[in-house]
Amino acid sequence: MKRPSLESLRILGECVRSGSFAAAAQTLFLTPAAVSLRIRTLEQDLGKPLFVRRGPRATATDDALALAARIDHALGDIDLALEAFRGARPVIRVTAPPTFASHWLAPRLERYQADNPRIAIELDVSTDLRSRSDFDIAVRTGGGPWPGWISHPLFPVDLTPMLRPDLVARHRLVRPADLERLILLPHPDWPLWLGEAGAPAGGRFRFGAVDYPSHELNANSALAGQGVALLPRSLFKPMLDDGRLVAPFEHALVDADWHFALLREEETRPGPADFVAWLVSQADRAATARR
Repeated sequence: MKRPSLESLRILGECVRSGSFAAAAQTLFLTPAAVSLRIRTLEQDLGKPLFVRRGPRATATDDALALAARIDHALGDIDLALEAFRGARPVIRVTAPPTFASHWLAPRLERYQADNPRIAIELDVSTDLRSRSDFDIAVRTGGGPWPGWISHPLFPVDLTPMLRPDLVARHRLVRPADLERLILLPHPDWPLWLGEAGAPAGGRFRFGAVDYPSHELNANSALAGQGVALLPRSLFKPMLDDGRLVAPFEHALVDADWHFALLREEETRPGPADFVAWLVSQADRAATARR
C-alpha cells in the first residue's frame, strides 16, 4: 500500500471535521474540486472508500471517522513537538475575521510583541468557530451568545458611508439626501443608516449590482470609485486618517453587533487570558482617542 502524504491526511481530517468537502475547501483555502480529487487519490492509495457518495452529499465511513480521529491526535502531537523544539516559547493562536485582523489587530500586534518578546502569536483569518478547533482566542462579530466561550466586548460595529475624496468634492455631499447622486454599494444596514441620518423616506437611492461578502471588498470597491460603501469607522480609521477614504457625515449606525474577544470557559493558562485583557485595553484606548 502506498503511504499517503501528510497533506492528504490533513485534508481528510478537515473533511470529516467540517462535514462536507465544500466546507473543508473553504477552511483550507482550496477549491472543492481540489479537495474531492485529494480524497479520491487517498482512497486509491489506501485501497478502500472513505466516503459514501449520494449525489452532492458525501458521508464519512466508520473507517474514515476512526482514521481522522487518529490523524487529529497525531497532528496534535506534532504541534506539541514543534512547541518543545521552539524552546518552550508559548504560542497563542488567535482567529479573527479578515477585515478585523488586517485593519485593527495586525497594526497593534507589533507593539504587543515588543512588550512580550517571549510569546509568539499565530493569527488565522476565518469566520466560523466550528471550522477549526486549534486556536486559543477567537474574535467574532455579532450579538452572541457563544456557548462554551466567555465573551469580552471590544467595541461596537459603527457603520458610516465612505467614498473617495474626489467623489465627495464632485457631488457636493452635504446632506444624506445628496447620496441619491451616487451608487450605494449593497449593505443590509443602508435603510437603517439612512433613516437615522434623516434621509427622506421616499428617496431615490440607487444600489450597485454586486453584493460583496466582506467590508474589505466593499472598501476596495469604494477606493476604485465604484460607489459609496457603508463601513465600520473603527476598522477603517487609518484609511480616513490618510485621506484615501472620506466619511462625509458624522452619523454612524451603532447596532446590536459588537466585536468580541472569546476565551474558552475551560481555559486556565495565563497567556491567553492576558492577551484578551490586552485586546480589551487596546479597544478602550482607541475609544478614548476617538472622543
